[in-house]
Amino acid sequence: MKYCILIIDGASGWPLAAHGGKTCLELAHTPNLNAIAREGIVGLICNVPPGMEPSSACASMSVLGYNPRIYYRGRSAIEARGMGIPINEGEAVFRCNLVAVRDGRMWSYSCGHISTGEAQALVASLNEKLGNDEVHFYPGVSYRHICKIKGREDILLASCTPPHDIHDKAIAEFFPKGPGSDFLRELMIRSQPVLRDHPVNIERKARGDIPATMIWLFWGSGKIPDMPAFKEAYGLDAALTSGVDIMRGLARMIGMEVLDIHGVTGDLNNDCAAQAIGALEALEKYDMVVIHVEATDEAAHAGLFKDKIEVIQKVDKEIVARLRSWDKTALRVLILPDHSTPIEIQTHVADPVPFVLWGPGFTPTSRGGAKRFTEAEAKSTGVFIQEGYNIMGKLVES
Repeated sequence: MKYCILIIDGASGWPLAAHGGKTCLELAHTPNLNAIAREGIVGLICNVPPGMEPSSACASMSVLGYNPRIYYRGRSAIEARGMGIPINEGEAVFRCNLVAVRDGRMWSYSCGHISTGEAQALVASLNEKLGNDEVHFYPGVSYRHICKIKGREDILLASCTPPHDIHDKAIAEFFPKGPGSDFLRELMIRSQPVLRDHPVNIERKARGDIPATMIWLFWGSGKIPDMPAFKEAYGLDAALTSGVDIMRGLARMIGMEVLDIHGVTGDLNNDCAAQAIGALEALEKYDMVVIHVEATDEAAHAGLFKDKIEVIQKVDKEIVARLRSWDKTALRVLILPDHSTPIEIQTHVADPVPFVLWGPGFTPTSRGGAKRFTEAEAKSTGVFIQEGYNIMGKLVES
């Protein structure tokens, strides 16, 4: 038996009043997802334990079969692992977004999804001007980077707000607060003159693109506990494909291979067809492959409901269709969002999300199956998994 998990990041959401009270999943044309839903077990799953942050790190840890209450200690350390950044005792890491602020308000949490090459040049300048034995910046993908700080463990007590939660809001109200926050605020403010007249920003403004005006630090974390290897916990050799460091970091923490597939990105340009083809080819070698698509979440964070629907439809056509064409007697599939990202608020919430288990041994419950893969249909089946990390056991059980 082979296994595939498809995580459509942030695909679920709330009914849109301006669009007939339908969610993006309901508005999307998804014949393949709907066919799988009719043939499999559909329900709702809670991947974010009560009181924990509804981040992809926390939620996806559940999807991969690990209890966040035991193993989750913050997102940035997981991203750092994905980037190969060591974290020693007395060190803290923070997600470091390149953001755009205009008239004192958060204009763009991603600088209009700045290119990785441009961002790397800016991060190099930040290291040159602000870096020292205490502070170091590590370039990541597009707007997502890491800042590592030594000897200031008090900053882990600071309360920080993600920039994608404060679109068009006055940033002064959302600077880090509490213990250690002065250090973080000063670093963020000092980044502004470094970036202001950088050649990359001069060129971006000349093209009409959004410039990077400062850094924004959040999601601080220190060392994270060791996690049991996936092979040890579930007896399977597994691999993962994703365009973002957070998922690659999670994979490396549990001994999953990270697939390098050309065209896989963390934005709306993700090549879903190449990702599906590469993942299914990997099933010749591995027992399980995890396919993570970030583009749906990126569209939701930007409030682009049409783009979110288009990505869902592309996933259906280019990934789910290929899963259906595999040998149905030898493949078990789990499809779900990790968390919900409603278009209206452009950020994550901890709502339960729909899931479907499909393949040998999975048939609709006696209460009746779902007609489509949507939030409402999933609720109608009466199937509910309170602790999301149990879903892995249901997928791989004999």
